[in-house]
Amino acid sequence: MAEEIKTLDDLKSVVSGEAAATTATEEPREPVRDELGRSYATGKRKDAVARVWIKPGSGKVIVNGKEMSQYFARPVLQMILRQPFQVANVEGQFDVMATVKGGGLSGQAGAVKHGISKALQLYDPALRPALKAAGFLTRDSRVVERKKYGKRKARRSFQFSKR
Repeated sequence: MAEEIKTLDDLKSVVSGEAAATTATEEPREPVRDELGRSYATGKRKDAVARVWIKPGSGKVIVNGKEMSQYFARPVLQMILRQPFQVANVEGQFDVMATVKGGGLSGQAGAVKHGISKALQLYDPALRPALKAAGFLTRDSRVVERKKYGKRKARRSFQFSKR
């Protein structure tokens, strides 16, 4: 920093110039794949945790050893699992193998969706902007509120009786 800083504008220009230099030197992300050509990611939602592997294939989705249509019988849950592929425009190009534990079916579907999204962006970093813009890489942190003492549930009071 050989130049002299006298005013606040000089300081701002130096700082913004350094910030631009640091972002320009950031190297592009590398694909993360194992020796079998798969990408792995962990997805979470409520109390459900999903371990997800993706590899190039015909679009087959296996969850806990069952087809997606068997494990997630409701069409809404199947739609949730297909969303990351639709946003990334790679429908039918990847096979998914997932194991999911904890929570209910809705939380498990959300966990698998989160895991698929993370695995897709690890497999092909070019898909990251589309998945991030759709909000699929962010873990939905909403969980059930704990029950408080003196209450029937988390916030519900016991029924009041005047007499």
